[in-house]
Amino acid sequence: MTDRLRLEAQIEARAQEIHTDAYPMSIGEIMSIYRDKELDIHPEFQRFFRWSPLQKAKFIESILLGIPIPSLFVSQREDGVWDVVDGVQRLSTIFEFTGILRDKDGNTKPACSLIGTEYLPELEGMWWDSQQNPDSSFPDSLQRDFKRQKVDLKIIKKGSDENTKYDLFERLNTLGSKLSDQEVRNCLLVMINVEFFQWLQELAEDDAFQTTIRLSDKAQEERYDLELVLRFILLSSADPQSLQSVKDVDAFITKGMRSIASDQRFDREAERGVFESTFRLLNEAAGEDTFTRQDGGRGRGGFLISMFEVIATGLGYRIRTNPGQLPEVDAISQVIGSIGDNADFRRYSRSGMSASSRMPRLVPLGRELFAQT
Repeated sequence: MTDRLRLEAQIEARAQEIHTDAYPMSIGEIMSIYRDKELDIHPEFQRFFRWSPLQKAKFIESILLGIPIPSLFVSQREDGVWDVVDGVQRLSTIFEFTGILRDKDGNTKPACSLIGTEYLPELEGMWWDSQQNPDSSFPDSLQRDFKRQKVDLKIIKKGSDENTKYDLFERLNTLGSKLSDQEVRNCLLVMINVEFFQWLQELAEDDAFQTTIRLSDKAQEERYDLELVLRFILLSSADPQSLQSVKDVDAFITKGMRSIASDQRFDREAERGVFESTFRLLNEAAGEDTFTRQDGGRGRGGFLISMFEVIATGLGYRIRTNPGQLPEVDAISQVIGSIGDNADFRRYSRSGMSASSRMPRLVPLGRELFAQT
């Protein structure tokens, strides 16, 4: 079979795994489906989507003016409920403005008012329906027009490959998106296994871990700490040979996350033990200087991912493979203080070295350095 025929066969086989439908639906119909709890926008997503009041008002403005808005993507679950794959912020804005948005506990959140926009400055202070100030409420005629506006809906139907909605979500939210890679992963986790996501959050809140990574406010806001938890779990247990084939580190993390989140055999408590032991010892050994540039035995500057890949994953592997014999804090301090002078570390952590080239060298190096502790 030629390469062209093989490609055609692959496309045909993959296409048969995805069953879709598409049709326009009025906003009023979508609101009714949401009220009946037949549409799940995953309230946990709200912290990852940060539209400003102006962005929300401009979106409502677009609906009022009849400006076409992008398609909404949903996936039909086995129970018939639609999971929102793309369009969470748009739908949340509609539901919040109309006063029907629910939080993760199922409680209806307070409705919001709008701010004025360039084309519709009179939106300033307007509510969907205000009992306290009827003059600031949308008139019935405007509410009807709003609810009759149509939205294009793309549906991944039951019977499609289970991973389709996750792949689609990731693609739609990484192409031109303002979400960080980890925020997209967090949303994926909520869709795949919300309990696993909550478990990762618990690990990320560990005091010793937070002290050693010492991230900036922006990195914390984008939940880079959760990405570091995932990196630790994946890299401290990875087969070094498998790292040689990594071409894209973000893709590697996402694939690994999806695998362990779906694995019923994954032992969370054992992993928690390795994680907490690792960062407790690192905190005792070097504290907030752990993952900074080492200069004469002292840390300088901010967090370095190259130091994390050597130190955290190397010590984690050491503890993972020798759980009954933890290394001494002084020995860990010596390793941390000497890394900056290590020729291999300096070679593979230099500026311009890609993550996919750096990681396969630094992870085994960390294991070597901590093997004798």
